[in-house]
Amino acid sequence: MNPADHYVERVVDLLDPAVNRIHNMGVEEARARVLSGDPASVGGIDGSFALLARDGKTIRMARTLDRPMRYFLAKRQAGPALIVADRIDAILGQLKAEGLADQFHPSYTRMVPAHHVVEIQLVGCPDPDPLYTRFFTPQRDSLGTDLDAIGARYVGALAGEIGKWLAEIPEREPIGVAFSGGVDSGAVFLCTYHAMRKMGMNPARLKAFTLSLGDGPDLAQARTFLEALGLGLFLEPIHADPGDIDVMETLRTIEDYKPLDVECATMGLALCAGIRKRYPDWRHLADGDGGDENLKDYPIEENPELTIRSVVNNPLLYHEGWGVGKIKHSLTYSGGLGRGYVRTYAPARRHGFDGFSPLTRPAVIAVSEGIPFVALTNYDVPTLYSLKGDIVARGVRAVTGLEMPVFPKRRFQHGAVDREELRRRVPANEAYFRRQYQSLYA
Repeated sequence: MNPADHYVERVVDLLDPAVNRIHNMGVEEARARVLSGDPASVGGIDGSFALLARDGKTIRMARTLDRPMRYFLAKRQAGPALIVADRIDAILGQLKAEGLADQFHPSYTRMVPAHHVVEIQLVGCPDPDPLYTRFFTPQRDSLGTDLDAIGARYVGALAGEIGKWLAEIPEREPIGVAFSGGVDSGAVFLCTYHAMRKMGMNPARLKAFTLSLGDGPDLAQARTFLEALGLGLFLEPIHADPGDIDVMETLRTIEDYKPLDVECATMGLALCAGIRKRYPDWRHLADGDGGDENLKDYPIEENPELTIRSVVNNPLLYHEGWGVGKIKHSLTYSGGLGRGYVRTYAPARRHGFDGFSPLTRPAVIAVSEGIPFVALTNYDVPTLYSLKGDIVARGVRAVTGLEMPVFPKRRFQHGAVDREELRRRVPANEAYFRRQYQSLYA
């Protein structure tokens, strides 16, 4: 008899099924598709999800870009125990409850990489490595070089995702957009406003929430943006005190230590806390996370590992990092936005919001991956940086009829507070953040 036959495997699924947002089928059908392991079938699930399915000792898991999904394989005398959750501390809590906490270290947890089905066989010690099957493979360079056509396709896909989201929100519940007046949050807000009017919804339900910690430039930018379109009444500033910034709270919330993500999440926590204090029952909050990744709008010169050739020639680089099976792929955290999205997901969940980032949806990413970046830029960095605002503004005009103002790129954390003040409160030191985060489990 095979020794594995003596093992009694245990699976604990701590994921909140209410967070799944699947548009074209029930969650059980979606789970059955994940269990099948067929990439085309899983790729046909329309929406946001993190799903686990089991058939005996075979476990398959899959998630979209916007849903952190972690797991830990513990050893028991009776057999292996697989614990799955969206948070590391939830895994630790379950291990403590089962008397298995001595096996825990945060680096022993694993992240399901976005856009992959992960298969695990619970056959006992030693457990084999997981198998990874990609279920989302957008076609690259599938579009022409007409920027008007590209913009219409891109923003059209964005508007389509927003329409699906709005259709599932109860008709009297308010809708917020985290808004800086930048290209991404601007497009999300304008498409939401346009879709609500087109769908016969009352636009008075909508607000544009802008964070201000005293002297950041975003509030003035947001006001200028909306007033230029006669939409200034939708602006709602959320004021916060820089003295309330608590880096340890951020590290505890996002369970990660990358400086830019720590900075962004710190601002996200301040924004969500301010909205929650003012509106105890508010639930629905959209944002523009994912837009920089889609249109490759990050300062290449800030990362010595990158060149413009690596950025435009590597598929889904900013979404997934260097990819599964590569030396620099982190098993604990995954890569790219698949890792970094926790900066948006965790602060929203921490304060009880049902967050929504339409730019992370596969339909939108598929359009962005179809853009012929090499043909449009000829590997010129300034040309690459100028593309996003141009493409999105053209698309907003085509889809909504509105002339969207375009301002120079600025990160969320650099718009809500003065940079020097931010640096005093949040040092740009990854080693320090890593030590502080690990001290939470000392």
